[in-house]
Amino acid sequence: MPETRMLFRHVDDPELRTVQGYRRRGGYRALEKAFRHSEPEALLNELEECGLRGRGGAGFSMGKKASFLPHGDMQKFLCCNADESEPGTFKDRELMYKNPHQLVEGIAIAGLVTGASRAFIFIRGEYAEVADVLDAAVAEATAAGYLGESILGSGVAVDLVVHRGAGAYICGEETALLNSLEGRRGEPRLKPPFPAVEGLYAKPTIVNNVESIANVPWITMNGGAAYAAIGPERSAGMKMMSISGHVNKPGNYEVELGMSWRDFIFDLGGGIRDGRE
Repeated sequence: MPETRMLFRHVDDPELRTVQGYRRRGGYRALEKAFRHSEPEALLNELEECGLRGRGGAGFSMGKKASFLPHGDMQKFLCCNADESEPGTFKDRELMYKNPHQLVEGIAIAGLVTGASRAFIFIRGEYAEVADVLDAAVAEATAAGYLGESILGSGVAVDLVVHRGAGAYICGEETALLNSLEGRRGEPRLKPPFPAVEGLYAKPTIVNNVESIANVPWITMNGGAAYAAIGPERSAGMKMMSISGHVNKPGNYEVELGMSWRDFIFDLGGGIRDGRE
């Protein structure tokens, strides 16, 4: 089964990191569609229909998770988990470093869908260079009207802040992440209450992984049914996979869910080094 690039399309274009380069590759068209021609409820339905399961490890339905947030004008928060402390994982790092505006666009659309006017990217402290790239992308997007108090004149506000963690592995857990954002010790909270009810600063909060949110622009442009048609019935879509160690071609690969480990290691990864089995 060959690699199919969705999140990684055009990733080798060095200009993709700039707002102009991203727009030349079709970037922010999904955001314009969402803010000018779509209703939040319809977009939420697309996220539920698409079958995307959270790419941070738990595998919970992203659309269902978003639907748990209460409706109304109360303050709500959106947090992107970019801690990526699990050994051997480096997919989110490459996504953010080479195509930061894809994540920014996804966060803005997710903010519209959930009614979250404040958003944070919680990135591990060791990713200092990646955080600099994200800061530049946020500044560019804000200047272009894709973030801020009234995105594209819609009256909908989504403010985004890049927050650098201090390198604690436990802050990859969503409630420990929220504690750290609040300036407290990064340790998990007891549940319930769940973050959707009482999260950051005791307000309704949704926490999603980088890869999960990066899929939002594609789903917005192409529809939930188109995404659901990719991969197995109960776990749709593409998946970023990191492979390293004693293989001939280490790196990140984007594959359709359903590929076997043998195909992944021996076809995409080039097999074990030195001809070993």
